[in-house]
Amino acid sequence: MKIKFWGVRGSIPCPGPKTVKYGGNTTCIEVRTDAGYLIILDAGSGIFPLAQTLFPELPLSCHIFITHTHWDHIQGLPFFIPNFIPGNKIKIHGAFDPVDQRDIKQILSRQMEYCYFPVREAELKANLEYITLAEQQMVQVEDAKVTNIFMNHPVLNFGYKIECNGKTLFFSGDHEEIYNIYTPDEEPYEEYATFMKQKNQSILNFVRGSDVYIADTSYTKQDYPGKKGWGHGTFEGNMRIAQEAEIKTMFFTHHEPTRDDASLEKIFQEVLHNCPEHPHKPTFYLAQEGLEFEL
Repeated sequence: MKIKFWGVRGSIPCPGPKTVKYGGNTTCIEVRTDAGYLIILDAGSGIFPLAQTLFPELPLSCHIFITHTHWDHIQGLPFFIPNFIPGNKIKIHGAFDPVDQRDIKQILSRQMEYCYFPVREAELKANLEYITLAEQQMVQVEDAKVTNIFMNHPVLNFGYKIECNGKTLFFSGDHEEIYNIYTPDEEPYEEYATFMKQKNQSILNFVRGSDVYIADTSYTKQDYPGKKGWGHGTFEGNMRIAQEAEIKTMFFTHHEPTRDDASLEKIFQEVLHNCPEHPHKPTFYLAQEGLEFEL
């Protein structure tokens, strides 16, 4: 498989001279199976530059897997040019929203209503198919299979595992390690502690041994107390998960939008220096727009 990063920022695009190296677009990852089939993980603003490269492949057939429907992960979808071209076949996968009782088509169509966008979803020319996924539902994409697991975020968020010819990639989407929302003196504390331990372990088991793990790493441990409950991970927490799960290579992504390239690199070097030794220590990288990796 081949991976290319098209958007690595979280929350909001942040273009400008101070983010040129790592990029200012929000989440979008291109994955090519060994047979060359196109899988796209998330449709943040990075999907727009990706779209510019796809004209030689028309008519296009691809699968887009949406981790969750916060705007920084879907805001580029109305600008995905293959949507407007007849003959293209695009399958869009994502979760059901249990709060508003909407499936993935209903959720995504809303941002293409006239009050938000000048072209309605019904006016698009491509053959669009929406698939609302259940947890751990497997989707066969030519020579690869894609399976999901619920992560921890303020909206239903799928982490996606892609397996192809013995190689495995996992993308967390937005994820914060589950913590106990009760205090020890509250009655549900012990019950929730059991749930928390089981859920964190199930995620660990799901990703164990992955060749590549792409992780939401928005915060440092110093940032985290003021952002607890916002649904994002830390450098230190993801390093520990990667070691425990025997990950081979980890990419840190969803970079905090207020962090420029220089401060991002400074933090990365500091956490690498402080990372404890471990018999299964992965190779760590900062995700960067345009960066390609083959596994």
